[in-house]
Amino acid sequence: MRKFSWVLLVLLVVGCGEEIADDDEKAVKDLVTAEVVADAGPEKEILWEKDRAEMVLIPAGSFRMGDTKNEPEFWMDDARPRHAVKLDGFYMDVNEVTSGRFREFVNQSGYNYGGDWNDVAQYSPGDDYPMVYVTWNEARAYAEWAGKRLPTEAEWEYAARGGLIGKRYPWGGAISHDNANYSGIDGIDKWDKCSPIGGFEANGYDLYDMAGNVWEWCADWYGSDYYSKSPAKNPPGPGSGSSRVLRGGGWFDSADSLRVARRYNLDPGHRGYGFGFRCVSGLMMFSLMTDLG
Repeated sequence: MRKFSWVLLVLLVVGCGEEIADDDEKAVKDLVTAEVVADAGPEKEILWEKDRAEMVLIPAGSFRMGDTKNEPEFWMDDARPRHAVKLDGFYMDVNEVTSGRFREFVNQSGYNYGGDWNDVAQYSPGDDYPMVYVTWNEARAYAEWAGKRLPTEAEWEYAARGGLIGKRYPWGGAISHDNANYSGIDGIDKWDKCSPIGGFEANGYDLYDMAGNVWEWCADWYGSDYYSKSPAKNPPGPGSGSSRVLRGGGWFDSADSLRVARRYNLDPGHRGYGFGFRCVSGLMMFSLMTDLG
């Protein structure tokens, strides 16, 4: 704000008839241009400095969270009632955190990973495959090391929908193996376990694998009736619980489990071959990290 005031003062002086040299005039124009760029808003795409992950801006907005009653499965009951949610903007990892990035976190931080890397390699056989056999606690530890956090359940669903309204999947109303990695092999989906990140088309927010590949840990405690009492703005999930939310479906699941409204939950200490995560950052946190950098 002080910078803008200084520019305004210079413009007022010039506007009052004060003559300035050509070099000074150029300096003023450059300063004004810099201010316009600085005030243009957050960048759409960024590279997070700590873990070198690509992130995209998920714009602030509102959406209808949850599932309609058109779905007959009893396990969709906890995705109702459908309700309006308003969210602030945030950045989200374009891809799921890979085993290569998680290994770098362990090596650089000295974190005591409790899993077996041989198990990881069996289902994610390369550095560009999603990290699996990772607990909620370990996912959160990675996020904190990177200066980020896990997404709330509402942020995850909003981002997964990619700007579409009332659709079952991140790209529309139907699904095939050309869209995502799930149970079976057909079309683009040639993997019987995890697929490399970015193997399918991105959704409307340029996010990959928001359906299929691995379930993704969210920050929230799970509450089966939370939707009936969720706050309308930036819902954080229940204040306590025994399990944490996961979203997105996995490589071993049927197509129904990949729906954007589908909820799942596990003990935060659980690890398995189909559970991973991605991170987010609030805009204020990104600005702070940039300033500190």
